[in-house]
Amino acid sequence: MSRPGRDEDPDRLYTLTGGRSRAGSAAAAFDLVTLVVSESVPTAGMQSEHATILRLCQYPTAVVEIAAELRLPISIVKILLCDLLDQGRITARHPRTAPATPPGARTAIAATGTGGPVPHAAPLPDPHLLEQVLVGLRNL
Repeated sequence: MSRPGRDEDPDRLYTLTGGRSRAGSAAAAFDLVTLVVSESVPTAGMQSEHATILRLCQYPTAVVEIAAELRLPISIVKILLCDLLDQGRITARHPRTAPATPPGARTAIAATGTGGPVPHAAPLPDPHLLEQVLVGLRNL
C-alpha cells in the first residue's frame, strides 16, 4: 500500500512548487500542528492548490490536515503555505493558549474594545505529544 503523495509524479510536484525543493525563511513558522487561517478568498488565475488551501482554511486548520486533504507531502504543502504567507493571503499561529486566570484574580479586558472579559480556554496538550500521536497514527 502506498501513502498519499509518496508515489506522486515528480514532474507534478516540481510544477506545483515552481522547481523549489525547500520553503523560504517563513518555513520555520510551519510545523504539523500550526494553525492556518485564510485572510482572502481565491482569485481567478490562482494555482488550484493555493485556491484549495484558501477554501480549506476559512477556519483554523492544521498543516497536517491541509496536507492530508490535498494528498501532498508536508514539504510541498509548506512551500505552498509559504507562498500564501508571503502574499498575505493566510496567517499562521501555533495552537497555544494563554494560561487560565486563577479564581479570584481580575479578568483582563479583551483587545477588541468590547470591554468583555477574555474567555478562558482549557490548556492544550503539549505539541510534541501531538506530533508523537500523529507519527503513531501514520505507522498503523
